Amino acid sequence: MDCYTANWNPLGDSAFYRKYELYSMDWDLQEELRDCLVAAASYGGPIALLRNPWKKEKAASIRPVLEIYSASGMPLASMLWKSGPVVSLGWSAEEELLCVQEDGVVLVYGLHGDFRRHFSMGNEVLQNRVLDARIFHTEFGSGVAILTGAHRFTLSANVGDLKLRRMPEVPGLQSAPSCWTTLCQDRVAHVLLAVGPDLYLLDHAACSAVTLPGLAPGVSSFLQMAVSFTYRHLALFTDTGYIWMGTASLKEKLCEFNCNIRAPPKQMVWCSRPRSKERAVVVAWERRLMVVGDAPESIQFVLDEDSYLVPELDGVRIFSRSTHEFLHEVPVASEEIFKIASMAPGALLLEAQKEYEKESQKADEYLREIQELGQLTQAVQQCIEAAGHEHWPDMQKSLLRAASFGKCFLDRFPPDSFVRMCQDLRVLNAVRDYHIGIPLTYSQYKQLTIQVLLDRLVLRRLYPLAIQICEYLRLPEVQGVSRILAHWACYKVQQKDVSDEDVARAINQKLGDTPGVSYSDIAARAYGCGRTELAIKLLEYEPRSGEQVPLLLKMKRSKLALSKAIESGDTDLVFTVLLHLKNELNRGDFFMTLRNQPMALSLYRQFCKHQELETLKDLYNQDDNHQELGSFHIRASYAAEERIEGRVAALQTAADAFYKAKNEFAAKATEDQMRLLRLQRRLEDELGGQFLDLSLHDTVTTLILGGQNKRAEQLARDFRIPDKRLWWLKLTALAHLEDWEELEKFSKSKKSPIGYLPFVEICMKQHNKYEAKKYASRVGPEQKVKALLLVGDVAQAADVAIEHRNEAEMSLVLSHCTGATDGATADKIQRARAQAQKK
Repeated sequence: MDCYTANWNPLGDSAFYRKYELYSMDWDLQEELRDCLVAAASYGGPIALLRNPWKKEKAASIRPVLEIYSASGMPLASMLWKSGPVVSLGWSAEEELLCVQEDGVVLVYGLHGDFRRHFSMGNEVLQNRVLDARIFHTEFGSGVAILTGAHRFTLSANVGDLKLRRMPEVPGLQSAPSCWTTLCQDRVAHVLLAVGPDLYLLDHAACSAVTLPGLAPGVSSFLQMAVSFTYRHLALFTDTGYIWMGTASLKEKLCEFNCNIRAPPKQMVWCSRPRSKERAVVVAWERRLMVVGDAPESIQFVLDEDSYLVPELDGVRIFSRSTHEFLHEVPVASEEIFKIASMAPGALLLEAQKEYEKESQKADEYLREIQELGQLTQAVQQCIEAAGHEHWPDMQKSLLRAASFGKCFLDRFPPDSFVRMCQDLRVLNAVRDYHIGIPLTYSQYKQLTIQVLLDRLVLRRLYPLAIQICEYLRLPEVQGVSRILAHWACYKVQQKDVSDEDVARAINQKLGDTPGVSYSDIAARAYGCGRTELAIKLLEYEPRSGEQVPLLLKMKRSKLALSKAIESGDTDLVFTVLLHLKNELNRGDFFMTLRNQPMALSLYRQFCKHQELETLKDLYNQDDNHQELGSFHIRASYAAEERIEGRVAALQTAADAFYKAKNEFAAKATEDQMRLLRLQRRLEDELGGQFLDLSLHDTVTTLILGGQNKRAEQLARDFRIPDKRLWWLKLTALAHLEDWEELEKFSKSKKSPIGYLPFVEICMKQHNKYEAKKYASRVGPEQKVKALLLVGDVAQAADVAIEHRNEAEMSLVLSHCTGATDGATADKIQRARAQAQKK
């Protein structure tokens, strides 16, 4: 253990810091880091290098090369820079490279050098050029802050949703600030800048002068600023060699350190792990690295090469041309286990396990000592936690073996934490491999989450490893394997050296019916790459028509989209395609397309009936569908036309269409309607009142009610109304008028074609029994009983029924014998029935 702690360096009494090598870089750089623009992504992310020839006039004509490497120095991409001069590089949270040019244009590239998009920081930036830029990260996304040649600041807090914000002007600012940075407070991005001994804080509304609490006197300039990874703390380096550390709110001072070096540092970053009591800042000069905190002394390292610092959640990565190292505070669990002469439970358990392997009795002594103190559970937990913070697999295994050894002597120790740590370390060791080059620590891994790590493996096109991790962790297919295979397929369609048929077949063989995989998304990527035919082939494997059709429409394959929509049976989907086709094709081609698809034509007709009547008429005309055309004109005569002349003209057109359709009945009926309309208009003119739009029967009834019996009879003759129907109409109307005298005359005008029972019924409905009895005597024998019962003459009805010897009539009479007075009548019927049965 003494050897293990050899690289531990104390910073005060509360913390140790250690620096260990992650990788031996083998990237064979042609340039020094100082001659390049450098950007490295956090969480073990990639490194981008761009030689900066714009600083040297003689080399300005040389086109630089943009190179992207993994954290281990493995090349990921290399391309000749053909755009304008670049001021700054930075990585977004999604591992997209942002290249800020002098003209304010920001170019966005993928991990493999593929161009994604570009955006401008505004006309003011374009006119005044860019002096300096910062890429920063907030909870909303990745932002860009620009310092222009006019010494004004412009920023966007989220490049994914670009909203430019011009910061207020700093009073009296005539030159570029000596240093500046971005702060994120209360979900708002601010700019802190130093002008000589003064500090200014810019927000969206105002420029405020700020004063650092407890700052040592004599400061005439601030040379460097650093914000912590979580934006909670701030450090400033002064020209007096002092480093002030405090909260990012600028209201509280944490500590101040005199490093006795007045030369401005190349870089200054925070180096603190989560929930650490010790806050430290790492300052780098040309050949010196210093770690300072709330302690009278610092930790110093000699830099053999030009190095670059990358702040992380729990430490600092340091890479040069030859090595890549990690500097961090030793975690509490590791410190308690490995520090010299430690009697912590974890340290004793580790020694017990080692002695057990040696078959020494000291193992029992150490174990008894831990158990007597009741700290065996704590010892196991310490070993598990410390294993997570170790970088080398051998030390991880040693600590986990100790934890497993201690678990054997515990009755109820939950195995979840041990199993989960074994899984996490196996994943971490896999991605830390030199060929993968993602040196995540355990704290970073937990903060990043497994889903984001899988996304980053997919970005690096490490699909087999990502799938192995998903299967090892038993992640749900939709979140794991399916999603990764979908990304693989999207990458596969970009391989233009392989034929469309082979690519489609390979994707289908690999994916099959994997749940959670959308072939339409893969086809959309293929279409975006200019491979339309491949996209169509891939859509054949998509089982959901609702996903096929929108992409087919986007690809201008509307007729194929219509066929797919019809096959789906989804009418809404068919309507969507039809409306798209209507806007895309000329009228003739559109109608011809519909003629080849009967279902689509039928649906479109239904649509036109409610929305576009003129289009519906054109459809009928084109198809020579005279029957429907006639019906259309009849509906139009009532829906659109108000003038009688227009309605008659529309009906005439309808009649002509019916004749063409050889539907003489409909044609004659239409002509009769035209005659009726003309007659109704004439009646209105002559008699007044409302006749228009009444039916023929209602017209006759209205005439009768108005006392126009002759006109009613003439109308009936003109339109050949049958006598029975006319008698019913006249009977109903006269009864309604209670014109009993006219009704009696009418009944005697000639023999009634409808009989006289209706007269009885109508009179009784009008509660006129007297008139009803007149007609009851005239009712024929077959309906005599019903008539007598209607007028209430039950006894006579019984006599008629007995005379007719009709069982049904006798039963009907009996059903009306309800009172005591009808008892004799009922007895008479019963006697008649008995006699009939004897005979």
